[in-house]
Amino acid sequence: MTDSANDPANDPVAEDVPSASARPAQASAPTGFRHGAVWTYLVMLLASAAALVVSLVLSAETLVMARNPGVKLGCDVNGVVSCSTVAQAWQSEIIKFAGMSFPNAFFGIAAESVFVTVAVIGMARVTVPRWFALCTWLGGLAALAYAYWLFSQSMYVIHALCPWCLGLMFATTVQFMALSHASVTVQRLPRGGALRALDKYYRLGFDLMADALWIVILVALILLQYGAVLF
Repeated sequence: MTDSANDPANDPVAEDVPSASARPAQASAPTGFRHGAVWTYLVMLLASAAALVVSLVLSAETLVMARNPGVKLGCDVNGVVSCSTVAQAWQSEIIKFAGMSFPNAFFGIAAESVFVTVAVIGMARVTVPRWFALCTWLGGLAALAYAYWLFSQSMYVIHALCPWCLGLMFATTVQFMALSHASVTVQRLPRGGALRALDKYYRLGFDLMADALWIVILVALILLQYGAVLF
């Protein structure tokens, strides 16, 4: 004799519980040291520290040129590889206020100091609000766009390369790569289907291939434009 009380079809509670296949897929963060807070933010810290050092050097060179007009800098190799040529262009001082212009490197010091601090906070696994993590990523995106604008101006408008500026551009690129990685795997941004897609992107290692291709494209652009002069 079948006990109807034990029949799941007659259990109102069982009817309200969705099956495992009916439940929405939950986004699970990629595992492993490469996706953890320590590694992702360590890479960001190293890149941000490098960018900070370069910004300090560029600021020092700006002061040297201001005190000694016409001076030749140590990175003035030829007509194309020339820090002073780039530094004297208007693009190197786009922020103007009250009749005064401010070198880009000064803002680089301020911005990279913030990114260094954020990286240290991330390595310490300090929980930050989502809005803070989002604003940090947007700040990194703005820094990257600014660096690439200066890179394009140097390459195709000024027609001169500044070794320190190139170093800053590559450091900013790696910084953004690491920040984006941490924003997804550590801070769990964004949400929904986009997060699941990005989790798969990092879990399968597609980011390593994309990042390597990214760097190769930047190097190729430089070599195609000025390879004959550089070598």
